[in-house]
Amino acid sequence: MLSCHWRSLYCLFDLALNMRANTVYWIAALLLGFAQLCAGSKGNVQPGFLTCVHQCEQTECPAELPLSLRLTLWDCPENCRYNCMQKITDRAIAENTPVYQYYGKWPFYRLFGIQEPASVLFSIGNGYVHYYYYKILRREIPGAYYLKPYMLMFSLVGINAWVWSTVFHSRDFPLTEKLDYFSAGLFILYSLYYALIRLFHIRNAVIVRLLTAVVVTMFIAHVSYLSFYTFDYGYNMMASVVVGSFLLMCWVVWAILQYTRPENQHRRSYAYLVIVSVAGTSAAMALELFDFPPFLRVLDAHSLWHFSTIPLMALWYRFVLLDTPNELRIGLKD
Repeated sequence: MLSCHWRSLYCLFDLALNMRANTVYWIAALLLGFAQLCAGSKGNVQPGFLTCVHQCEQTECPAELPLSLRLTLWDCPENCRYNCMQKITDRAIAENTPVYQYYGKWPFYRLFGIQEPASVLFSIGNGYVHYYYYKILRREIPGAYYLKPYMLMFSLVGINAWVWSTVFHSRDFPLTEKLDYFSAGLFILYSLYYALIRLFHIRNAVIVRLLTAVVVTMFIAHVSYLSFYTFDYGYNMMASVVVGSFLLMCWVVWAILQYTRPENQHRRSYAYLVIVSVAGTSAAMALELFDFPPFLRVLDAHSLWHFSTIPLMALWYRFVLLDTPNELRIGLKD
């Protein structure tokens, strides 16, 4: 026989699953279409671009590049591609013709060799939020609280994800791309792992080990498929959407129960913070669906998505800092 808590949670989860199935399907379909669109960049196959690059390589290479470009590992052919991309984009803007992507990226202005300065800046901002609250969590959360190690690991996994996002947006190489994607996937998966332990108050060591083994196996299988079989952008996007949607559903259902369950004598009045943070982060992903040429060749939809997650993650940590003393005070299972 299910307890009152588990029965209520099961019913609401069942309802949410039925309501969200089609939504997840359409979001995944849209993001898959976006991934396929990005994979087929038009700029780098245009005859004018190819001719420009060929002439540049023939007349200007080899050449010693400025120190900033050498430090960021640019070579002469890559510099030719960058300069030709900017020349053709200048002409496209002057003639009011379409601006194309090149090798999967918009024609950003680089800064000291950094390919996407805005995304780099905002990635650093996100990483700093995790670092800042990591120090606060270490100082303010009691060591005996069972969730403290998971909280600290959440911050470290977040720092890792944004470090590699910074590296990837600084210089796009196959290795930096994989490290960025894998670290982001790990962060999403660990966020779900943390949510399950927090929402279901999992303290049993056997269950925790089992859950850990499942999550680790999922991550290894995901990385192995992308590394050794094929680096499938569509599959990677689909996996992120599925896990992220389930994560969102878990927190939204829990938050709704805080305000709607009659027998709940210890309602978390701050539960709205987690909805704003988690749902806001998911909603911000819609920016990826409405991609546009970068404003002033600096700000594009992807960089704005990174910007939007800075305050949303701060809200998440605000929720954690309110939730912890409340859980310690009431000393009850949800």
